[in-house]
Amino acid sequence: MRKQAYLAKPLTGGTVQCQVCEHFCAIKPGGAGKCGVRRNIDGTLYLVVYGEAIAVHVDPIEKKPLFHFMPRGDILSIGTYGCNFRCPFCQNWQMSQARNFDDKHDYIGQRAMPEVLVDTCVRDQIPMIAYTYNEPTVFFEYTYDTAKLAHEQGIKNVYVSNGYMSQVTLDMIEPYLDGINVDLKAFTDEFYREQCQARLGPVKRNITHIACETDIWIEVTTLLIPGLNDSEDELQGMAEWLAGVDPELVWHVTAFHPDYEMRDRPRTSQRALARAYEIGKQAGLHYVYVGNVMDADRESTYCPECGEKLIQRHWFSVKELWREQGVCPQCGHVIAGLWS
Repeated sequence: MRKQAYLAKPLTGGTVQCQVCEHFCAIKPGGAGKCGVRRNIDGTLYLVVYGEAIAVHVDPIEKKPLFHFMPRGDILSIGTYGCNFRCPFCQNWQMSQARNFDDKHDYIGQRAMPEVLVDTCVRDQIPMIAYTYNEPTVFFEYTYDTAKLAHEQGIKNVYVSNGYMSQVTLDMIEPYLDGINVDLKAFTDEFYREQCQARLGPVKRNITHIACETDIWIEVTTLLIPGLNDSEDELQGMAEWLAGVDPELVWHVTAFHPDYEMRDRPRTSQRALARAYEIGKQAGLHYVYVGNVMDADRESTYCPECGEKLIQRHWFSVKELWREQGVCPQCGHVIAGLWS
């Protein structure tokens, strides 16, 4: 289904500039933006996957991953086709990297209009909706309309994002967005240019803005790719920068596995993940987690003041050990997060 774009600027000759992300694609009639799903049809920009979900699942919130946001809660997760990055290591590439569409194509997916998604949450008592699997910025109109309706029903909204949205997009979704996990894919502009066909700067700007100037709960994830973004210097620079933004920023360091167009590199070792964990802690980050592997110690939450274990995790098995959510029973330290 088509939906006219909310953020578009007419240029000359029927060309339209899309303004939802930092690519600011100038799209000629009959063309599409880098994402493949924002298309110029007869001089008007449309999102062509509106209400067409390729994936609809109920997941644990920890899968996003969000560890300091509504623990043990269920979340309705939806995604479409399309992404504004071209990462060769993408682990949802069947959805995100699909591009071969015809302008007249009726996009195949499960018809899931915003009203239906919200009604499902109300009926089944699901407290949250995640816009995930592919980049939610590229299906912005779909996420925005759903988030507004969800907000009216007291349902929380979560983005799982590469953080490349424009400032105007972020400002527009902010009143309805409760949580976000942003991928910080590396800490060099070279990596972003060569691997993602994007830039690091806007991602850093958006992480800082969300963490320091909004009420959106934010956590950050970095996929450690052997030989590409896992050097000690790069990880130290990344961790120190995150701690400088806010030492209570939650940082997930997760394991890479060969996929899509990057099958020539090994899986991330347990040792490399453990070292990244220590680098994060030494840089001053209070909450660092290891992901995509079994590591109960480094998946669990500890009080940064006294070291008491507060939430025990083993994969998606989660046990809260405190008496009062968000408060260490040993020393009374308040743990940053949105707990209920």
